[in-house]
Amino acid sequence: VQLVESGGGLVQPGGSLRLSCVASGFSFSMYYMTWVRQAPGKGPEWVSRINFGGGNTYYADSVKGRFTISRDNAKNTLYLQMNSLKPEDTALYYCARGMGPNYTARGQGTQVTVSS
Repeated sequence: VQLVESGGGLVQPGGSLRLSCVASGFSFSMYYMTWVRQAPGKGPEWVSRINFGGGNTYYADSVKGRFTISRDNAKNTLYLQMNSLKPEDTALYYCARGMGPNYTARGQGTQVTVSS
């Protein structure tokens, strides 16, 4: 089982980024998938979740209306489109398999830094 994130970087407040998570080693379409973030000195924070087929999505209040989760099961890839980024969105973002809080797999993460 492997989850590999990409797409992070440094962006100015108000900017956008699109994160990707490529899954391998398991039947991706059979699992809920989740994006989680962890800011320096803080615990993990659930960001967004998507069901098997992508028809149902869920968001933390802190990102609702700004972030969009999606998935392409044919490509075994999970996405997170992040718009109107704020400095408080700065964190290590990782994808995780399952609904949480006890995820059965997670990636190493990709760093997102929002700063002017």
